[in-house]
Amino acid sequence: MQGLNSPSNRKTRKFLDFTSEKDADLCGSCAIDGILEYIDTSDSGERLDFYEIGDFIYDGIYIADGEGKTLYVNDSFLRITGLTRETLIGNRVQDLEAQGVYLNAVTPEVLRQRRPVHSIGESLCNHAKMLITGNPVFGQDGKIKLVVVVEREITDFLTMKMELEAIQKKMKTVERGHIRGKREVEHLREETTSKPLVYTSREMQGVVDAIDQVAGFDTTVLIQGETGVGKEVVANQIHMKSPRKDQAFIKLNCTAIPASLLEAELFGYEKGAFTGASVNGKIGLFELADKGTILLDEIGDMPQELQSKLLRVLQEKEIMRIGGTKPIPLDVRIIAATHRDLETQVKEERFRQDLFYRISIFPIHIPPLRQRSVDLLALAEHFLTRYNTKYRKSVTIGGGGYAIMRSYNWPGNGRELQNIIERLVLISPPDAVLDENTFSPLYSSGKVTPIRDSYRGLKAMVADVERRIIASALADGGSTRKAADLLKVDQSTIVKKAKRLGIALTVKE
Repeated sequence: MQGLNSPSNRKTRKFLDFTSEKDADLCGSCAIDGILEYIDTSDSGERLDFYEIGDFIYDGIYIADGEGKTLYVNDSFLRITGLTRETLIGNRVQDLEAQGVYLNAVTPEVLRQRRPVHSIGESLCNHAKMLITGNPVFGQDGKIKLVVVVEREITDFLTMKMELEAIQKKMKTVERGHIRGKREVEHLREETTSKPLVYTSREMQGVVDAIDQVAGFDTTVLIQGETGVGKEVVANQIHMKSPRKDQAFIKLNCTAIPASLLEAELFGYEKGAFTGASVNGKIGLFELADKGTILLDEIGDMPQELQSKLLRVLQEKEIMRIGGTKPIPLDVRIIAATHRDLETQVKEERFRQDLFYRISIFPIHIPPLRQRSVDLLALAEHFLTRYNTKYRKSVTIGGGGYAIMRSYNWPGNGRELQNIIERLVLISPPDAVLDENTFSPLYSSGKVTPIRDSYRGLKAMVADVERRIIASALADGGSTRKAADLLKVDQSTIVKKAKRLGIALTVKE
């Protein structure tokens, strides 16, 4: 590398070794090749005068002979270095370096190594980064006759290179995040759309048969059943067994969003459509579900003014954003679900009759859990396995626990069962057996129905009834004394019977 410094103004130029020739060749090879071509090319036997064109080259040019004596510098070289021709011409680079004009000069390295040398330096006169490339020119005798040095300002190039590297680094980070995010989304999607239907009953087999029958078509489906019976799970199964399974599955609970905002959520809006609207507008859930499936849960609670707009979506296969002027074509399958009796609501004029006919082309009714006790045991084992795994326990359910579960009417259906099983696994010892005492809160709920599954003898059945009554009194009274007052017996009677019936006395006296 050739570094120059005028003795008159002492503007020292510092340089660092630049060992990678990739970037050096990118910036300097074209200039070097051009210079050598001008020097060695003859036209009609006459050598071209390089001095006539050298000052028109933007890069700095420095030429020395085989001994290192400065022969030529162009105007750009003087501009870049801040030096003068008088300082340089006729002087050996080795002498100039010894005088402190040059630091780590390129020309001596080219003469010593007999090959191209590249370096990067910084000029203190303008703090610009410079790429310095020195090339030897050999004579016919194999000796170096010239050393041609090109200096190019690369501050912008280095800045762009660093920016490019930063962008590439960010892109790799984004790509890794995208891959990780895609895996997480696929995992969540599998969890949310592949929930299994756990059953052994003939009633639920009929539901599964209906799912298989309708899943392959774009028919609108109405799923009806009490809260917690698994309407969303059935909708998931329909979507996952349909040709749209690889597309979006959007779920909306019509009761979870205020009526004033529900229309904007479903249909979206244009920018400035109303006060408080986003300046960029918003895509609605129908558009997000395009080519896929949308579940309108609790459709029986949808405001009537929106029912007419939903009817138009079903009829015209298009939507209009709030504040919009152009209809947007839509290709989406609609699944509706409700715990309400829509036929009664139609009679009471709380639900549009024409919309009811549109969404109930293929109705599916899910019976409540109390009507399919065989599924209760299967679901309990399913949830028990799930939460044992989650909380790293080995909790089991005893026969007495199952007996109480069968006698309970489960108003919250499978969702309530899931909640109770998780809570009991969480608060129980690792190897606990959930018996009738564990489920005593079900007694006090007032929602236990008589056991009709089997007659186990009068004494056993009377004990069950007595157990429920005492457990309920203990829960309401909070102590054995108050429970005795409620039942109009002695406190000692409550204590003895609780011990005999296996009722845990955990309340404070």
